[in-house]
Amino acid sequence: MSIQEKKKSESFTENVVTVPDDGDDFRLLSADARKAAERALVRKLDCRLMPTAVVIYLLNYIDRVAVTAARLQGLEQDLGLTTVQYETILAILYVTYCPAQIPSNMILSYISRPSIYIGACVIGWGLTSALTGVTTNYSGIMACRVFIGLPEAAFYPGIMYLLSRWYTRKELAVRSAWFYCGLLISNAFGSLIAAGILAKMQGVLGLAAWRWLFYIEGAITMSFGFLTMWLLPDFPHNTRWLNAAERRLGQVRLAEDAGEADRDSDDLTIYDGLWMALKDPKTIIFMFMSCSQLLGLSYINFFPTLTATLGYDNTITFLMAAPPWIFASACCVLNAWHADKSGERFFHITSWWWVVILGYIVSLSTMATGGRYFSLFLMTTGYCGFALTLTWVSNAIPRPPAKRAVAMGLVNGFGNLGNMMGSYVWNASWGPQYHQSMIIALCSLVLSSILSLLMRWILIKENKNMDMEEKKLMEGPGRARIEEAAKLEGITFEEAMTRRKGFRYLY
Repeated sequence: MSIQEKKKSESFTENVVTVPDDGDDFRLLSADARKAAERALVRKLDCRLMPTAVVIYLLNYIDRVAVTAARLQGLEQDLGLTTVQYETILAILYVTYCPAQIPSNMILSYISRPSIYIGACVIGWGLTSALTGVTTNYSGIMACRVFIGLPEAAFYPGIMYLLSRWYTRKELAVRSAWFYCGLLISNAFGSLIAAGILAKMQGVLGLAAWRWLFYIEGAITMSFGFLTMWLLPDFPHNTRWLNAAERRLGQVRLAEDAGEADRDSDDLTIYDGLWMALKDPKTIIFMFMSCSQLLGLSYINFFPTLTATLGYDNTITFLMAAPPWIFASACCVLNAWHADKSGERFFHITSWWWVVILGYIVSLSTMATGGRYFSLFLMTTGYCGFALTLTWVSNAIPRPPAKRAVAMGLVNGFGNLGNMMGSYVWNASWGPQYHQSMIIALCSLVLSSILSLLMRWILIKENKNMDMEEKKLMEGPGRARIEEAAKLEGITFEEAMTRRKGFRYLY
């Protein structure tokens, strides 16, 4: 081990949470075994954390948007809903879902067992989804939609925060994309599942097929919620299915990635995290960027309705809704993989919004079946960019964890106001063309692109400021010490400078 590596290892391990020592601790953190041990740890997380997160997200969105599939099978008629009432039951979810994300992530950064907390929330929204099937009027379904937003609020920003506590900056984007594929796949296979249930369950036990849709999907979600409590990890210092050496390694590698320990100081409260996040202008920019982005992508809650404008029956409509989302899932993973390899964020997020704008232009230009269906493929790729939004937030607001957790909750919570507004943008009276809706969404994506460009400029400027500060430190006596260390290690001065270069924002 070189002198520099030894000093670096000592400085980073000073501040990690102490774990009980065992025979493997030194071996796993020694120079010879470090890389192999780190690969094994990441592989274990990838095999356990990632599949669990993807499945939960799939169930989450299937439960949330089941009401859009049920609409095509008589939900509006059975409950006596008007068009405005139907739009309101879509929008009302976000009244609880958006604000609840902030205190939820504050709680998550404070408690020690996120696996139990997230698992309980999964059970909660599964139960509420199942109860939607017993509603008989507007008031009943409104109550279910209000309450389902509370447990769901814990999930997406919570899992993203949990990922940021385990994966480094160069690992996080592709994992975030795999996780987000749960949403994209749910739009594909959720439609297929809905088609199967709605086609086969009508009249079974005297119940409408759309009621069975909520019963079956809610029961599956509740069952997986109990399994989630065992499958998910907690934090690097207290996960039960890792040994002491692996827990220590989990802490050290995050500390090395950021240049400081990934933990809050003992006197930092969850309210301090909220105040620090609100004072950072990057948080505010990300909040409005996310909101305008999701307004531009709000077609997602009406995707079966948009597919129905192609003129086919319900079953074929659901089947045709799947391929665009499968295509988007593949694009999402490839995009995130390249974002991790390159360390670039702006173009890997924003360029997909430009693809969606192109899709809107195609739809505005023609009502031909081929052209419209092609535009749906272009529109779904917009979520390749959204999948990396909280990853960028985590990269740009990395420490302390309490601040990062609240910032992610604020960005995702405020951002989903765009979905709430979008519930009224895709007005049925504007169909089947939906030209007004698409123009509003297009303008919103232009605004989010401008805000994204502003964020890129801010991060570049902050990196340049850090370069100038380090350059000042390297002049005079500092340079002499670096040259001496370089001679001892047998490397050039430039190589030594590269090793000393500290944390930088990804843009």
